[in-house]
Amino acid sequence: MHTTDRRFTRPALVLAAALLVLTGCAPSTAAPNPSASALHGSDTAGQAVTIEDAWVKSAADGMTAGFGILSNPTDREITLVSARSDAAQRIELHETVADSASGGTTMRQVQGGLVIPAGGTLALEPGGDHLMLMGLTAPLEAGQEVRFTLTFSDESTMSFAADVKDFTGAQEHYESDHDDHGEHDSDQGH
Repeated sequence: MHTTDRRFTRPALVLAAALLVLTGCAPSTAAPNPSASALHGSDTAGQAVTIEDAWVKSAADGMTAGFGILSNPTDREITLVSARSDAAQRIELHETVADSASGGTTMRQVQGGLVIPAGGTLALEPGGDHLMLMGLTAPLEAGQEVRFTLTFSDESTMSFAADVKDFTGAQEHYESDHDDHGEHDSDQGH
């Protein structure tokens, strides 16, 4: 009888060991580390942010601007730190501010990025914050599409397409500390 118990005990031990090994392969149910992500869950800024009504002002050469409404559904603010596109040699994040000397407005590069508030939106619009495309690589004509990639402070990215449209409003002046912007013209209407 002792031998019979051993036969049943050995397979039971093998089965128990196998179950322990398989349990180690199961997904962890440990609580997530809240400091592992600056956003809800594991979403990066690039996964969370969306854009609506994206468009670019048509231009033959030089510079132009990109617009749209960025939405942040998270409970934390998100900072847009840069943008790129094959349509331009470089893109700057710009704001438009009142120019007390002229009584009009002046565009200038934003230092530190553009903040999309928690649970809110950031409007990129003529006469306001916008993406400034500088050194166009080809003419942008109404009906074309421009691809953009935005980079956020968490180093994540999102890409989107924007339609090119004709637009003649928002006649701001450009405030620049760069001497290489020979292509800019304060009457371009970005």
